[in-house]
Amino acid sequence: MKYTVITGASSGIGYESALLFAKRGKNLVVAARRETELAQLKAEIAKINPNVEVLIKIVDLTVAENVYNFYAYLKDLELETWINNAGFGNFDSISEQKLSKIESMLHLNIEALTILSSLFVRDYANVEGTQLINISSGGGYAIVPNAVTYCATKFYVSAFTEGLSHELKAANAKMQAKVLAPAATETEFAKRARDEETFNYKDSVAKYHTGKEMAGFLLDLYDSDKVLGIVDPANYEFLLMEPQFNYATRAQTSK
Repeated sequence: MKYTVITGASSGIGYESALLFAKRGKNLVVAARRETELAQLKAEIAKINPNVEVLIKIVDLTVAENVYNFYAYLKDLELETWINNAGFGNFDSISEQKLSKIESMLHLNIEALTILSSLFVRDYANVEGTQLINISSGGGYAIVPNAVTYCATKFYVSAFTEGLSHELKAANAKMQAKVLAPAATETEFAKRARDEETFNYKDSVAKYHTGKEMAGFLLDLYDSDKVLGIVDPANYEFLLMEPQFNYATRAQTSK
């Protein structure tokens, strides 16, 4: 029995993606900090496909020890797809940003994603049909004012994942590494990034996608042979593309 692992599955893109994978009959490991929301997700999946097995894992991935323990918890399972969706943003100038929040963001957006990606690749790079999908952002390809630190974390995610895709292809590995780069999406992201109780997308954002729409784009990326799935900021169309960052060849680096 194979499993798809989704972190940050208690809401937004992670939650909606779990529903779509369940419709395809994929067994799931859903992870997040909030047990009530994950239990609700499991109940929704049971309505969609009662034959799908859903394992719930309550974990705070901002703590490195928890990250390693979470992966160890999965050691006896056969994994097929890993989606690093857990992450959050911050809207502040660098001079005014709250450093305790920034520390947690760095731990989650960069450290946890790197550890989990590395462990998954180490164990499954040469297993047929495996995929690693890391969630970046349009802010991982263009710097957004008053979100510089957040964008920097997502530039890391994009560069790390694109670089990994090059490594896997060079090694003729069977795993595919991909990066999803959403633009504004109607999730809990804005509330947490702004430290506000509520945020109304309809009144505040000219263009955006719903979490369900972005989950559909994630499945489009999953089904494709492309590395990058990105929302075009000009028209909000979803594009499937090859890696965008320059990748130096060994011949170039040896000079």
